[in-house]
Amino acid sequence: MFPQRLDAPEAYAIAQALMQGFNQHYRNFSAEAARAKQRFETMDWLGQQRAQRERIEFYDLQVKACIQRLEEEFAASAQTMAVWQQVKLHYIGLMVDHLQPELAETFFNSVTTKILHRTHFQNDFIFVRAAVSTEYLENTAPGAIPTYLAYYPASLLQLEGTLQNVFEQLQLQCVFEDLQRDVERLATRVREKLAHLTLRANFQIQVLSSLFYRNKGAYLVGKIITGYTELAFAVPIIHSNQGKLILHAALFGEDDLHALFSFARAYFMVLMDVPSAYVSFLRSLMPRKPKAEIYNALGLAKQGKTLFYRDFLHHLRHSSDKLRIAPGIKGLVMLVFDLPSFPYVFKLIKDRIASSKDITRDQVKAKYQMVRHHDRGGRMADTMEYSLVALPKERFSEELLAELLDLAPSQIEISDRDGDGQMEVIISHLYIERRLVPLNMFLLECLAEVDTKPERRAAMERAVIEYGNAIKDLVATNIFPGDMLWKNFGVTRGGKVVFYDYDEIEYLTDCNFRKVPEPRNEEEEMSGEIWYSVRPGDVFPETFGPFLLGHPAVRDIFMRHHADLLDAQFWQGHQSRIRDGQILDVFPYERSRFLHAGDAGLDTEVSTLSSA
Repeated sequence: MFPQRLDAPEAYAIAQALMQGFNQHYRNFSAEAARAKQRFETMDWLGQQRAQRERIEFYDLQVKACIQRLEEEFAASAQTMAVWQQVKLHYIGLMVDHLQPELAETFFNSVTTKILHRTHFQNDFIFVRAAVSTEYLENTAPGAIPTYLAYYPASLLQLEGTLQNVFEQLQLQCVFEDLQRDVERLATRVREKLAHLTLRANFQIQVLSSLFYRNKGAYLVGKIITGYTELAFAVPIIHSNQGKLILHAALFGEDDLHALFSFARAYFMVLMDVPSAYVSFLRSLMPRKPKAEIYNALGLAKQGKTLFYRDFLHHLRHSSDKLRIAPGIKGLVMLVFDLPSFPYVFKLIKDRIASSKDITRDQVKAKYQMVRHHDRGGRMADTMEYSLVALPKERFSEELLAELLDLAPSQIEISDRDGDGQMEVIISHLYIERRLVPLNMFLLECLAEVDTKPERRAAMERAVIEYGNAIKDLVATNIFPGDMLWKNFGVTRGGKVVFYDYDEIEYLTDCNFRKVPEPRNEEEEMSGEIWYSVRPGDVFPETFGPFLLGHPAVRDIFMRHHADLLDAQFWQGHQSRIRDGQILDVFPYERSRFLHAGDAGLDTEVSTLSSA
């Protein structure tokens, strides 16, 4: 119940301190996004990567700082629940006309749930649903830059002039190689895309005001509107081999944008006064993409987690299937379950890790943190981490609940925490990822029908090639997967292969890649056991084959495209490159999207390693 009166003077002061804590966080977040432009202009790639890693910690650090202030100034944890109810109401008042109210709500929840006991995680004390609408929210202050800008070409024949204006107004403090040339090529691609349409009176180009910075690229994102048709587009801007700017590619349509904003790629740095307006615009380009994933892509991972959990609870209320043990080969480290009607999997670390795995719970958690901070290169699934997740006991299958209690009893509590007779399963620590089709299952399905369905052979070949490309893209970002078995990779809806099992992942530069020594005598040559010394960190690539290439058809495809993965020199060469400070480009688009394919000095690879 909400209080009838706001009569606690400390409640308003606490609400103000909470809002000040959030505002400081968003100032820090925005300042880092603003500096991304300068790092791009000066080609400070190592600085860009470092900033992307460090920004991830901003939120938790500010939450801790805010909690410390609340405890020191207000003895926050000793305040009554009546006071905290009033704090929430005052905070709602402070969010009126705020430009980031949805983020401020999440910050409030993050702080208060760490101060209050979890039995008080109710709507009276935190924001279970949004209290302030973000619809049509915009910064209307004098001099504020609108979320997006609109341009109006008089006709398709005048596209070049309009596009030139778009890129010049970005005010990048470095020189384009030849902007007129690039704009002409881009205009040609646009005309090809619009050739089948009749231009209407409202023919316009809308572009988001801020560029999207990630790694070595800056991306202009927008849409072309004519009549009732909207065409999403993005234009990557990179530095050529001569250090000058070029428009590198032209991306069009929802699928291209999905690849750009993939859950398997690092977060963007974007300068946004009103994040919800950016999310709304991006959702118009990618209507199939959940808002939670868009917030994640913009570097607002905590907001993404909040929206994801709201979506999941909403789905539970409107579905009746049961959580089950996930199909596929069971892991030795993680216990994995899913809800068939919901496209995600839930993973928790077993209490008893298989003896064949020389790893502890803390080491597994460290591996997942490593992936969170690293450039995922489009090949490692993003993971959301949750604590104290409460789910209705009735939604668990008997088999799953028995397995949870058997393999992870220390992390499971079953209780009626709200005292309403509804039993809940409370999981102390959980990872959540997008559900993919395990690559081993995908290949088995293809092989079962390869002789009767020609399309299955093509799908199998594409998957094996993608598997090798995935490993090579990981290598480009200084990652060695460790366990390279097919079951640790998954196939996305678009056919891309992504890695998702992180308990054996290592930095490439921390491994010692060796060639298997020549046997010194016949006894060693005929031995069924390893007769040579193996030190911690040693990896022998030529031994991958027997574990991966048992089927002749799979082996043939792999050896034609990725035989170099079985050669220690391949791995050693890229270790040397990384140690020399070279950063490879791993772009989220294929060669067919390039604007400079074949141009000397401008034809950069989508991935220097993979054959994308």
